[in-house]
Amino acid sequence: MSEFKGFRKSPCPILWVFAKTACPKLRIPKTRAVHSIGYSLVYGDARDISQWLESIEKGYVLAVSGKAYVWQGYRQYKVASILPSLPEEDWQRLSAGAGTKGARYYDWITVELNKPPMAGWERCLLIRRSISNPDDMRPFICFYPDSTSIEKLAQIAGLRWTVEQCFEETKGEVGLDHYEVRSYQGWYKHITLACCAHALLAVLKLRANMDVPFQEALEPDSSDSLASFKKGRGLGFQFQ
Repeated sequence: MSEFKGFRKSPCPILWVFAKTACPKLRIPKTRAVHSIGYSLVYGDARDISQWLESIEKGYVLAVSGKAYVWQGYRQYKVASILPSLPEEDWQRLSAGAGTKGARYYDWITVELNKPPMAGWERCLLIRRSISNPDDMRPFICFYPDSTSIEKLAQIAGLRWTVEQCFEETKGEVGLDHYEVRSYQGWYKHITLACCAHALLAVLKLRANMDVPFQEALEPDSSDSLASFKKGRGLGFQFQ
């Protein structure tokens, strides 16, 4: 894991999203590599991460601090120096996704950066601005296919709130952070079991709100061909 020095200061297991080619010890199949990644400025300021993601052509939206640098033309600029000079007429009011009180609206703007060497890909600096406090801005560095809209980038940037909400729910409902382990394997087993338990509860809650009987709610969706195969041969779970 020495290839990504930025991880040493962070407790978040972001390595879960990486492909087996980068972290062979994790045994994560290549097909699990994500198509778009959004994380906090701890990772955005670590250039090793964005350079690696670009090398395997995986899009990202990474929050960065004002101390980060970006390239425009032949010059390098500090992100904090770009924020005060953004044209007011170019801001767009877009939703970053649903929250507890409905859609979360912010003002958004993009600043073009130097193009990557890969054909069909673009880079930009995406800035989110609070509606109630225009001085509150959060910059993101983005790497994405050239057909991607600013609406899509805003939605990806807003996924961080959803992830944090899931962590909070998993801590409160199934004890995600209630562990005392001395090895990575013990920690991994606890975290995996907690996440699976939370996923099960989320499905049961959703189907309960749809007035689905309890026994039926526990059964896999019949549209899943693998689940149908197992169910037809009596290989699925049976709750008496």
